[in-house]
Amino acid sequence: MPPALRLAARVAAAAGSGVAVALSFPPYGWWLLLVPALAGLLAVLEGQRPGRGALLGGVFGFVQMLCMLPWVRVIGPDAWVALSLLQSVFFAAFGWAVVRVRPLVWWPAAVAALWVLLELGRSQVPFTGFPWGRLAFALADAPLAPYVRWIGVPALSGLVVLLAALAWWALLRVPHAPRQAGAALLGGVAVVAAGAVLPVGVAGQVGTVRVAAVQGGVPGTGADGLSQQREVVDNHEVATVDFAADVAAGRAEPVDVVVWPENSTDIDPLTDPGTYQAIQRSVRAVGVPLLVGALTAGSDDDHLRNVGIVWDPETGPGEGTHKVYVKRNLVPFGEYIPMRGLLAPVFGRLDEIPRDFEAGSRPGVLDLGPVVVGDAMCYDVAFEGVVAPSVREGAELLVVQTNNATYLGTGQPAQQWAISRLRALESGRDLVVASTNGISGFVAADGTVLQRTSSSEPVVLTDTVRRASGLTLAVRIGGLLEWLLSGLGALAVVLAVLQDRRDRRQRAGDDGEPTHQLTAAGR
Repeated sequence: MPPALRLAARVAAAAGSGVAVALSFPPYGWWLLLVPALAGLLAVLEGQRPGRGALLGGVFGFVQMLCMLPWVRVIGPDAWVALSLLQSVFFAAFGWAVVRVRPLVWWPAAVAALWVLLELGRSQVPFTGFPWGRLAFALADAPLAPYVRWIGVPALSGLVVLLAALAWWALLRVPHAPRQAGAALLGGVAVVAAGAVLPVGVAGQVGTVRVAAVQGGVPGTGADGLSQQREVVDNHEVATVDFAADVAAGRAEPVDVVVWPENSTDIDPLTDPGTYQAIQRSVRAVGVPLLVGALTAGSDDDHLRNVGIVWDPETGPGEGTHKVYVKRNLVPFGEYIPMRGLLAPVFGRLDEIPRDFEAGSRPGVLDLGPVVVGDAMCYDVAFEGVVAPSVREGAELLVVQTNNATYLGTGQPAQQWAISRLRALESGRDLVVASTNGISGFVAADGTVLQRTSSSEPVVLTDTVRRASGLTLAVRIGGLLEWLLSGLGALAVVLAVLQDRRDRRQRAGDDGEPTHQLTAAGR
């Protein structure tokens, strides 16, 4: 086959592997494709030079992201393609590095560590990072999912890549070392089987709490003008007051706390009397603390904050630590515009976001009275620095306040729901999701779905969930393990480059004439 055709075949195979990985994620959820697809990528990279590895890795990453993120088209097709291209740079670096470390004896472990480094880089830069698409997020229903309680999300991604690398290592040895190949494949099967029996569940139960998650519904995206924003507030008030009436009439069980979603009010309740009174009527009707998702004023007139506020039926909105959570991880080009001065004059639609949001700096540990919750707001839940710190600081229950109205009818709500389920498993905490009209529901600490909405219609879901005080191993060491594995990946590249240089010098010395030759007579 001519070289050009061989390259084209490898490019097509890399793209096919990218498609298969994308199909492993919701809304498809074909997680069985994950290990074969990654092994296929390693097969494509086999025997290539570093530059060719970067090309093939970039193609793989671009196609994976393009197929996994079509929901970004609601912002614009150009944003969808640009984000996929930007992410492909990280995968290109991975392809380059895999080729570099391939000569190492321990290359399967090095490749797994490199993937952890890849995902760490993606979650940090550019701007605030983009962790969407971590491999672990495809595994909520897979036998490997329980490992996340013990090693955390980043290391679980690395484990998947390690299994793929061992599978490729075994296939390479089938012709001349079939026993080694068989042992490696059996070892991989044993790892998967062990995942199915690993202990999971609530980490140190200390009681229960009954929670209501209000999905009030929104017109359109809920953000198109002041009239829609008031309708969103009214919808959540009506749903809450009606639920309170059902409780009073004995048609529903009373609850201990109520959760409204992110953007349940885009009108600042702290400055707008009408919105304040709507929430006050709601919280007094149910007679228990209410967690409100609201937009409030920032530190100056040019900024806003996306917050969760604890609203008490007697004292009203809380203030300060443990009563207000400011969203920490903001959506670039959704909640703030990077390089606004440079990009806004070129892309007119950026004017739809006239003010940037300010990011918070503290974990979302909120005291609702009967329970201390760890709050994450929508995009927040994908980041490693959100859930674990909240749990370490005392969160007994996880709450995800989200607004997916913009992405209704796309795969984004299902992908976020899967991420939330992994966070419950990882932390050993039950979890509550309240969405304006996406997916609301309850998840047990073992990842089991207790309830979830099946439509975007207004609904109030209630359930009794467990409070927990223990710390899983993932919460204790998951972050450290991510950095250690990332460091191992970087070290592998350094060692591989040094080994390559030594080999080149040795070959050059073997091929050349010696500059000095000592003989017995010369001595």
